[in-house]
Amino acid sequence: MAKKTPYILVSNDDGFFSNGLKALARLAAEFGRVVVIAPDREQSAVGHAVTIHEPLRANRVQVVDCIEGFAVTGTPADCVKLAHDQLLEEKPDLVLSGINHGSNAGINLLYSGTVSAATEGTVLGYPSIAVSCTDFDTDADLSGCIAAARLMITQVLEHGLPKGVTLNINAPSGPFKGLKWSKMADSRYVEEYEGRQDPFKRPYYWLTGKFELLDDSPDADIQLLRQGFATVTPIQYDLTHYGMLEEMKANTEREN
Repeated sequence: MAKKTPYILVSNDDGFFSNGLKALARLAAEFGRVVVIAPDREQSAVGHAVTIHEPLRANRVQVVDCIEGFAVTGTPADCVKLAHDQLLEEKPDLVLSGINHGSNAGINLLYSGTVSAATEGTVLGYPSIAVSCTDFDTDADLSGCIAAARLMITQVLEHGLPKGVTLNINAPSGPFKGLKWSKMADSRYVEEYEGRQDPFKRPYYWLTGKFELLDDSPDADIQLLRQGFATVTPIQYDLTHYGMLEEMKANTEREN
C-alpha cells in the first residue's frame, strides 16, 4: 500500500506576503501537499488572541510557485482555527508556523503569534512546529532556519510528537554551529512607556524598555543562540504547576 503524502498547513504572524512564510511553504512542499492560511497583515506579538467581535474573511491568494492558500482578516490563532473548521479540504498531518523574522526564544514565545499558531495546531490535535530567525531583517538569510526545520519536520512526520507538545525552533541567520535541544530561558522585558501628545493635546504612549536575560543555564535557548547554535524547545500549553499542585494536595490531606 502506497504511503500517504502528508498534507501540511503553513501559517505565521508576519503576514501573508512575508519572505519567511514563502520560504517555509517551499520547504513544506518538499514533504507533501501544502496549503498556506495566514493573516492578511502583520500580527506580531498578538499572542494567542482570537477575534470574537467581528467576522473573519478569507481571500484565496497564490503564495509562491504553485502553492495557494487564504489570507485571513484575523490573528494567527484565528487562521489555524478557521483552517481546521472551514477552509481545509482534509485534516493536516502537520502544522508549521513561521519563519518568523525575529527571535521567539525565552519569554518572547509567550507573546508570539508565530508560536501561538503552532500551539493552536497542537490544541486541535495536530503535530505542530514554530520556526523563527533571530534576525529581524525581512531579507535575512534563512538557510539555517530552513536546515533546522527540515531536520525536525523529518523527525516529526516519522515519529510524531507527544500529546500537548509543540516544537519551538529558533536559529540565527545563515549557517549555524549545530542543532541543540534547549529549555526556555528565564527572561523578561522591563517595560517603559514614553508619553506624548497628539496635535489635539491628547496623550498617547509608545512602548519602549529593554530585554533582560535572567538565565545563565548552558541549555537555555538564548544562551545557545548567542553561541551560534540553532535551538529546539519542546513546549506545552498545559500551564499547570504540578509541583505546587501536588504539594498543596498533600498539605490539605495532612490538615484533614
